[in-house]
Amino acid sequence: MEGGGRFPWMKCGSVVSLVVVLLALWFRSPQKAVLDDRLDAVLSSLLRAEKKAGRQNARPRVAIGFGGCVDLIVDGVSFLNKIGISHTENPLHHDYLENTEQLAQSFAYFFAPGAAAERFMLNETLFSELVEEARDLPGNRWSVGGNAPVMAGRMATEGCDVLLGGSFSTDFTEVLSQHITVAGKEIEEPDIHLILEYSSGASWGRYTSRRANRYIIHSDDHNPYLDSIEDFSKKLKDFRPDLLVVGGLQMMDNFPFLSGEREAVLSRLENLLSSSSSQIGIHFEMASFVDESIVEDLLHYVIPHADSLGMNEQELPNLLSLLKGSNITVLSDPNPRVATVLDQMREVYRILNQRHTDGDWDSAGSRGKPLTRLHVHTLAFQAMIVTRSSQWKNTMSAIAKASLTANRHVCGSNDIDPSKARLIMDDSFSVSHRKGSQRIPLQETRPVSCWDEDDYQICVAPVLVCTEVYQTAGGGDNISAAGLVLQI
Repeated sequence: MEGGGRFPWMKCGSVVSLVVVLLALWFRSPQKAVLDDRLDAVLSSLLRAEKKAGRQNARPRVAIGFGGCVDLIVDGVSFLNKIGISHTENPLHHDYLENTEQLAQSFAYFFAPGAAAERFMLNETLFSELVEEARDLPGNRWSVGGNAPVMAGRMATEGCDVLLGGSFSTDFTEVLSQHITVAGKEIEEPDIHLILEYSSGASWGRYTSRRANRYIIHSDDHNPYLDSIEDFSKKLKDFRPDLLVVGGLQMMDNFPFLSGEREAVLSRLENLLSSSSSQIGIHFEMASFVDESIVEDLLHYVIPHADSLGMNEQELPNLLSLLKGSNITVLSDPNPRVATVLDQMREVYRILNQRHTDGDWDSAGSRGKPLTRLHVHTLAFQAMIVTRSSQWKNTMSAIAKASLTANRHVCGSNDIDPSKARLIMDDSFSVSHRKGSQRIPLQETRPVSCWDEDDYQICVAPVLVCTEVYQTAGGGDNISAAGLVLQI
């Protein structure tokens, strides 16, 4: 009797629960449907914008240097747990690493805010031990790495013929696209870079990451010397590129050069850049730098010769800080507002072009070039400044392509699935923090916003942020390369 008395109550409770669930779905469905429709509309509009420029019949010719490596990619938290590095109570910035305590402190420093970082490990023995541990970690992956090879791979995929400057092993070159020609010496073993990836919301001890990103460790004693530059320079003349791209210089950051070595290497690069035809666009891809002296050297030897710069939301304030006479900004907001980024971009554009106007002839006998293109890629959006009447074309299509490439790379698929994406850019954004600045709404049917200011055009596009991350490493290189393809 007692059991029978309970059964009707339980049946009634099940019915009530079912009704509650159905009501919840009823009230939630319209909102979800609206979000799905919005994502679909933004995706369709970005795809139309990307295709608007189209690809010309001729394959653009792009020369890209320097160096490269093999990336060993692992889940960062699983890896640290495996090797017994517990979370630290003392997150701390280190310019370089010498032991596991510094690794734990440095990883924690960047992990919680979800900021990308790359550090040189002086202790080669420890680095080798870390690589061996990573080899045995389930789920690890090997990939072609380095700014130059990754950008070369993307540009070849997008229809370019590429000259790649770097010294690689035979195994490395065999996996490159047939549209990539290598200029450099053959080496027996490639340098390995250890990529500690983590997802948004990942936990390590008391820390939780605010966004997906990666922490990179290397003990690279080969790429800092740009030893392919001579072979690259020789092949460059006959290759006759439409665009010259420079990347990978962060390998020099905190590298133990002998006195005068780094300056000598950068001086050779400066001679290469200054001797290039003025008709050839030169793009410099920034990266994570913490040594102020190397950035000062870049401002002297490299950046004055580039008419295009690419960087992320961490590297932009870093560069601007030095340009304004302050110290390097090691950690910046990983999710900045559009107005903040645009104001910083305007300042970098203004300062560098003022330097060009005021500058004297440098040691290579050249005044360099004015900056005519600046591309900043963030998690939530893409932003670009392009000087009107410059050689860069199809800005609207280019930034749409860059935005789509962000999702394609991070999700690991050429086909974009709206169910695995979300918009985190605001529904409207201010074009500046200056009082009275215009506010622009995000329109699903025209998500790329472009407008004219001074002597340049600004374009901003939202990113369909991937929610099922396959890989963040190499994201910036893929994004920058894809954006450039439609502008040369």
